[in-house]
Amino acid sequence: MEKSEIIVGLDIGTTKIVALVGRLNEHGKVELLGMGKAPSVGVHRGVVTHISQTTDSIIQAIAEASKSAGVNINTVNVGIAGQHIKSYQHRGIHTRVNSEDDITQKDIDELVSNMMKLAMPPGEEIIHALPQEYIVDNQPAIGNPIGMMGARLEANFHVISGQMSAAKNIIRCVNRAGLEVSELILEPLASSEAVLHNEEKEAGVALVDIGGGTTDLAIFHEGIIRHTAVIPLGGNIITEDIKTGLNIIKNYAEALKIKHGSALVLDNMENKIITIPGIHGRPAKEIQMKNLAGIIQARMSEIFEFVDYEIKNSGFKHKLSAGIVLTGGGSLLKHSRQLTEFVTGLDARIGLPNSHLAGSLADKVANPIYSTGIGLVMMGFDKFKHEEPADENKEHNKDAKKKSRIKGPSKMAFGDYFSRLIKTGVEFFNEDESELK
Repeated sequence: MEKSEIIVGLDIGTTKIVALVGRLNEHGKVELLGMGKAPSVGVHRGVVTHISQTTDSIIQAIAEASKSAGVNINTVNVGIAGQHIKSYQHRGIHTRVNSEDDITQKDIDELVSNMMKLAMPPGEEIIHALPQEYIVDNQPAIGNPIGMMGARLEANFHVISGQMSAAKNIIRCVNRAGLEVSELILEPLASSEAVLHNEEKEAGVALVDIGGGTTDLAIFHEGIIRHTAVIPLGGNIITEDIKTGLNIIKNYAEALKIKHGSALVLDNMENKIITIPGIHGRPAKEIQMKNLAGIIQARMSEIFEFVDYEIKNSGFKHKLSAGIVLTGGGSLLKHSRQLTEFVTGLDARIGLPNSHLAGSLADKVANPIYSTGIGLVMMGFDKFKHEEPADENKEHNKDAKKKSRIKGPSKMAFGDYFSRLIKTGVEFFNEDESELK
């Protein structure tokens, strides 16, 4: 099997690190070859806080995935998230020398390249520059300007930035695990690839990915990304609320949340009791299900209120005909869909990453907790397909394929700093370890 036929997605989350190995089958679906999972103990709210612990977890997940897939893993697509992520709307302009010539891919590349030179606050760099629509000589709403004529090419961009130190720490962990980073990809974009349908993106939809440390939001309308946001609240803070509110240890709080948790307090919970073991011979403790649900509902309502605020702030609240799609581990809480609809007033469904999967592992990973990892694999194939040279002699064009970046007006672009981090690999990180402490 050629190395180029295999893509590995590495989801470095707050509660777990997941590695998924996949390839495209003859029907264009992702055939999963292997999976590895390890607890994440060095990440807080999507940001690496302990290099060695995160590295050990990555090594564990990759080793398991490599063994189950029967392949050696050297390169991965990695997700990036965290409350340091910011997004902007900006218009880019490119003035062409000869307006009588057709607009080409080179013009698109120059327009995007100019967007990479935006002045950012200290310590921040652009992760993605996503073209939304093009304008040619003041003619708006152009989806693909290639082949048109004009002197002035413009585009409305959705620009996503992040802290350089956060990306630096992620790449250092991956490199220390003996791996190379192919791409850094914003996690809500990856999740959207896995669980959203094109019809939903066209009609207008908000993806809400409730992870362990953060809740990620991505809004689409007319097939275009319109808004992204990261809310620094997730499933872990619900566990902490249960631990504090019921005065129990964290392991019991997490187990109660997963097995008996509900995002709504219902009338039939009035007389239901859950018994948990006592610690070191102490008597068992009885927990009222109503109290448990009340704690969860309070925090989940807060999360969805933040989501609703971001949706309103985007200006697309009344344009989301497909409503909200929930994914991530937090979406597995009972009645989370109903609470979403109650707080936001929008229709909601639970997004499962199963429509794009094939193979024996498809059923095992058709779960919202794997949406980001599967999306990272899918976006790797999307990039690979766009970079595939037209010449049938692939060996002859290997170098050219590696150098190609954007092969269509809708492809994402990466900031210079992040691209340099990925390309230079370990050599870039030979500075003193104390900088990361």
